[in-house]
Amino acid sequence: MRRTDERLRDIIDAIAAIDRYAMRGQGVFEEDELIQVWIAHHLLSYW
Repeated sequence: MRRTDERLRDIIDAIAAIDRYAMRGQGVFEEDELIQVWIAHHLLSYW
């Protein structure tokens, strides 16, 4: 089992990656299914 600090680092990294894509704007998000799935995957991976 991974340590808590390792899991938290993964969560922080996922948030940073999501933020990079989210900065492209809502319009890009709504038009690109791949980005939608990618962001959903990262959100659910650490739930």
